[in-house]
Amino acid sequence: MRLRPLALLATLLATGVALEACTNLLVTKGASKDGSTMITYSADSHTLYGELYFKQGGRHQAGAFRDIVEWDTGKPLGRIPEAPITFTRVGNMNEHQLVIAETTFGGRKELQGPSGIVDYGSLIYIGLERAKTAREAIQVMTRLAETYGYASTGESFSIADPNEVWILEMIGKGKGQTGALWVATKLPDGTISAHANQARIRQFSQNDPENTLLSKDLIPFAREKGWFKGEDKKFSFVDAYAPLSFGALRACEARVWSIFNRAAKSQKIPMDFVKAEKGAKPMPLYVKPDQKLDVRDAMELMRDHYEGTEFDMTKDIGAGPYKLPYRWRPMGFKIDGQDYVHERAISTQQTGFSFVSQSRSWLPDAVGGVLWFGVDDTYTTVYVPISCGVQAAPKAFAEGTANFSEFNWDSAFWTFNFVTNYTYTRWSDMIVDVQKVQREYEGRYLADQAEVDRKALDLYKKDPAQAKDYLTQYAATQTAQLHARWRKLGEFLIWKYLDGNVRNEKGEVTHPKAPEDWLRCIVKEHGDVIKVKKVEGLAPDEE
Repeated sequence: MRLRPLALLATLLATGVALEACTNLLVTKGASKDGSTMITYSADSHTLYGELYFKQGGRHQAGAFRDIVEWDTGKPLGRIPEAPITFTRVGNMNEHQLVIAETTFGGRKELQGPSGIVDYGSLIYIGLERAKTAREAIQVMTRLAETYGYASTGESFSIADPNEVWILEMIGKGKGQTGALWVATKLPDGTISAHANQARIRQFSQNDPENTLLSKDLIPFAREKGWFKGEDKKFSFVDAYAPLSFGALRACEARVWSIFNRAAKSQKIPMDFVKAEKGAKPMPLYVKPDQKLDVRDAMELMRDHYEGTEFDMTKDIGAGPYKLPYRWRPMGFKIDGQDYVHERAISTQQTGFSFVSQSRSWLPDAVGGVLWFGVDDTYTTVYVPISCGVQAAPKAFAEGTANFSEFNWDSAFWTFNFVTNYTYTRWSDMIVDVQKVQREYEGRYLADQAEVDRKALDLYKKDPAQAKDYLTQYAATQTAQLHARWRKLGEFLIWKYLDGNVRNEKGEVTHPKAPEDWLRCIVKEHGDVIKVKKVEGLAPDEE
């Protein structure tokens, strides 16, 4: 999650409801159809401009320093010595197919405001610049936090290379304290996991460095604070450092439940936990999916409004006549002294960017690593394949093309938001038009990817530089074509749905009646005023 202003943070702490939040899905090799590892990430913030970060790696002179700038705010935090060699990174993937993503869980308020200069965003991007594998990334990130101090609240990191997938959870030690408390666990092959702004690691093996890594003072610190008593083997990171609230269950763990419910339907994981029912058992950290997942499956798991469940956002009156599965912020509200909260689904209007990463061990890194990248709402975005071997970001996605301060047609972020925000006005009708184009482009990208891989591999065998040039040009071409097509889609939607009308296949203006269930709501609420009456017995004009 990026840019949580202090006012929003205060509200979050008071209500326990995440106002801005992110979602990650983690897929191990044995749980994917082709043997790749995958990470998904939606970077959700009402003030985040979605773009594809790119930084070229290189060699650095002895004595060089790297500036630390807080990802959320752009505030300079300090400087640290630069590494002798850094790796190129595109988005959240580096040239070695290493991927790092995150969701913020906040954690105990007593542990907020630690003393340090390395925020969670800097941990991600420095980790990508300095590590080749997931294990190395964990070492780099935790050493940075312990050496220079952690500067953020509680964070869950998803870390994957072509062979291993890990979850790292970290939190600071409180005001004026340096270092960090953390635990990392490797997912068993054949499983998937997810996290969504709530810490998820409970008990873990403590003498198994092959599968679990942790800070030396993780458990002693909790004992000292009085947050844990009992045998070490019963220690739970969640219970000690991020106790569950209603908001954490309903707005955060519910998104994890949605992924598990759709990917592992046969396990019939109940909703009682995310509904905060007394005695409910926590969900597992990971599950085995009913069927192995491919890239398209991962994309679709990131597209969800709880359809078909008790939380289905298209069903209550808040969805309006056209079944809009979104609720404008704030999420929480109070009526007659009772607190209420709207659902917070995986697909949400405030997504800056999202991706599905694919790391493939059987291909050279430049070819094997693919970041399927999109901007704005996951439900309406189009994921474009961006190889980790590219030498520049496509213009419509690139840093510097535009910003959050003003609308710009050169920007994919603004163009996609233009389409989506209009679609929200008549969702059930317009989403059909949007998905038609979305599926056309994504379907073509997925179908073409094997041939793209083949061409890139052939070139790589001759000269890796030629392969990288080809992949850079391919990403640029596909992104430019999609960007132009999406602007045309916006123009088409304005034409088709002008002034609440709907043009038919012949281009003729029609006036479809609002859905009857919505009309019944109007009658129930306002029927006595708008009811058509027979005109009779009116008084004559007075002379």
